[in-house]
Amino acid sequence: MRNVGSERVELATLVGPNGDVHVYAPTPGDVKTIAAANIVFVNGLGLEGWIDRLIAASATRAPVVVASRGITPRSGTRAQDRAASDPHAWQSVANAKLYVGNIRDGLIAIDAAEKKIFEANANTYLAKLDALDGEIKAAIEAIPPARRKVITAHSAFGYFGDAYGIEFIAPEGLSTEAEPSARDIAKLIEQIRRENVPALFLENVADSRLLQRIGAETGVRIGGRLYSDALSPPDGPAASYIDMMRSNLRELTRALTC
Repeated sequence: MRNVGSERVELATLVGPNGDVHVYAPTPGDVKTIAAANIVFVNGLGLEGWIDRLIAASATRAPVVVASRGITPRSGTRAQDRAASDPHAWQSVANAKLYVGNIRDGLIAIDAAEKKIFEANANTYLAKLDALDGEIKAAIEAIPPARRKVITAHSAFGYFGDAYGIEFIAPEGLSTEAEPSARDIAKLIEQIRRENVPALFLENVADSRLLQRIGAETGVRIGGRLYSDALSPPDGPAASYIDMMRSNLRELTRALTC
């Protein structure tokens, strides 16, 4: 948003750094924030299960823009997720570029006088995303194919896996609300041992205890921490989208190439 709107946009974010949007509980202050907005951007694809109720409660007349519009959604691989759309579309840079276009068009629709500024900012950022996409592809290509398999806390990296050729396996489904059963965990442990999965990764929005237990039982080492559903605080390694993708890439390549 900031990369397209620059200083012409005053941005209010409901779910902040390291926040878990899946289980977020809106506050009365959030109702006021949306009521005062000139435009509301949502991810869509079912990520914010609470957002429609919140928008209705605010009685806002501001346009609501679905940032993921135009993206072909993928379905979850777990039985309970197969009827749902995977909302984590930003984990593919190609999808992130569609987000940028939707944000640009939404801002132009409410402030046509700044159209050239929004278009120029979007084009500059899209060029940065093109470079990022190439950087990720080159780094993953250097990882031996047999080692491109990892465990994460929940199924947040499917779009990344589809785009760049890494298999992500998770004990939890598309939402951190879905707790795995003992049977699911046992099957996952068996799969890890059978397929020699080289590393597992903690997530910034998920409880680490389950993965630490799985790591202890399988002997698979913890490769680091990935940023899935939220950025880090401004002084952290994932303070922006590009920083987040590069931080995740560093963690993956460090664990999978050694």
